[in-house]
Amino acid sequence: MKASSILLQSELLPEALDISFKVGPALLVIGMLGLFLTIGFVFRVADTEDMWVAGRSIGNVENGMAIGANWMSAASYLGMAASIALAGFYGLVYVVGWTTGYFILLIFLAAQLRRFGKYTAPDFVGDRFNSDTARAIAAVTTFLIGFVYAIGQAKGMALVGLYIFGNYGGLIPGLDGYQVMVVAMMVVTVGYLTLSGMLGATKNQAVQYVILILAFVVGLFVVGYTNGYSTVLPQLEYGMLISELGSEFSEPFASSSYYLWVATTFSLIVGTCGLPHVLVRFYTVESERTARWSTVWGLFFICILYWSAPAFAAFGTDLYSQTVSPTYGDPGMTSAASEVIVVLAAQLSGLPDWFVGIVAAGGIAAAIATVAGLFIAGSSAISHDIYTNIINEDATQRQQILVGRLSIVALGALTTLAALNPASSIAALVGYAFSLAGSVLFPMFFLGMWWENANRQGALAGMTTGLTLWSLPMINQIVPTYIGSLEAPLSTGLATWMPAIGSALITLPVVFVVTIAVSMATDEPSLETKRIVRQCHSPEPMGQQETAEDVVAADGGEDVATDGGRAVDDAAAEGDRAVDDAAADESRAVDDATTEEER
Repeated sequence: MKASSILLQSELLPEALDISFKVGPALLVIGMLGLFLTIGFVFRVADTEDMWVAGRSIGNVENGMAIGANWMSAASYLGMAASIALAGFYGLVYVVGWTTGYFILLIFLAAQLRRFGKYTAPDFVGDRFNSDTARAIAAVTTFLIGFVYAIGQAKGMALVGLYIFGNYGGLIPGLDGYQVMVVAMMVVTVGYLTLSGMLGATKNQAVQYVILILAFVVGLFVVGYTNGYSTVLPQLEYGMLISELGSEFSEPFASSSYYLWVATTFSLIVGTCGLPHVLVRFYTVESERTARWSTVWGLFFICILYWSAPAFAAFGTDLYSQTVSPTYGDPGMTSAASEVIVVLAAQLSGLPDWFVGIVAAGGIAAAIATVAGLFIAGSSAISHDIYTNIINEDATQRQQILVGRLSIVALGALTTLAALNPASSIAALVGYAFSLAGSVLFPMFFLGMWWENANRQGALAGMTTGLTLWSLPMINQIVPTYIGSLEAPLSTGLATWMPAIGSALITLPVVFVVTIAVSMATDEPSLETKRIVRQCHSPEPMGQQETAEDVVAADGGEDVATDGGRAVDDAAAEGDRAVDDAAADESRAVDDATTEEER
């Protein structure tokens, strides 16, 4: 197709990327998208159980693959290599932060959340703290996380789509080629999500993981071998290149401060443990044991790509310097080029279009898989937590699914509009969402699961504080980019010590202190709530559809034995047994005396 007179936005045009229609890659991507739609139709939702938690029927390996696909977004597939290419050592912040977060999930939250057994993240907050207001704040936060996170995914899909489908600027009046691609990719994604729900999304995510990991790893091996960078294991052999790429690549903190690295790493770690679309994966499995093992499998599947990303960044950076222009210095590689460095590395290696198309298709699969998880989590927050639990408690399953689908469409529309002119890089956009999750939701999950005295007032105070504090650096750094008369940041000092991408380093300790202090200053939660929390730590297995609340309701008022035991409960139990034994002995003595008298 002839290029339109409407040009791509210069700041979003990746230099050196071949932006033209390519038959082979286009057929490959269209076939892949068709496969996703077909799987979504085959496993389309029949009820709310399938819509939100896939009937709690997903096994550990399949759920691990879904966690991997759900997690490895355009930020992992494209943005992480981009960050390493531009910032070198500093870019490893994403590798360290994102993987460390999963260890905390594995140890402290995976099994406990499964035992609590709700549908969504706001569902947990509302029921644990017995507050519809807390539920509503968590639901709004979940929707906001999905919105901010998905902007980066839409940007990644559009940039990769430019390589495959070319520039169709003007096809939609007033939109350039990048923006047209944003609209096209989001329409396809929203279309299959409104059809499939969580069950179809999970089945798709397992397929998407296979596609994205093969595309990434095979692409890395071929690029390394073709250019003589590696022969057997590029993840180790790329180290020989580091000395040739300059101090900007290899010197720690050459591009940013040590404080920013620590703040960003901390935010990514705690944000990982508070992301609703990650946490909901633990609700889709049949038992707490499966929840733990699916986390282990998920971490393994994620590490395959994370181990490979620095090597891809090194290969792409060297190829760019050799064939386009020096990567560092003035003008250096642009942010737009770095965000497609994985595709550029394959293209600059002189590989066939169809092969480069496979690498590009992996990026689209990664973005769609993550958007699926985000949108399901966001729509369930609106449909299940706000509409069903607060607005219309008598809502039928049909009404709930309808509201959920409309929420997906609304979230898709908002994301599309914001992605037409994104404020930051893919990795940074995702980082803002992590800071929000770590500031608002993670403290509620951690304290709610591990401190039974955390109460309604404490949760409301903590969540409000977290949301307010997170908003300050966003207003300081991001909002001005959308207002022509303002220059970002509004306050240099605030941007230095409380950066938007790493604000949780400040907000999280404050939220913990506020939540604990207010909880201690007000009435304790009810005994039933405390017993539900204890049940979440019990070693006794539960049924596939059973929750901690069900067990507590059916146990006849008996307290719960937990992993660590409770001295008071044990003492009470021993006392009860002693009384029972004494009564039994007395009864036997009376019976024996009666028998003797009768004889």
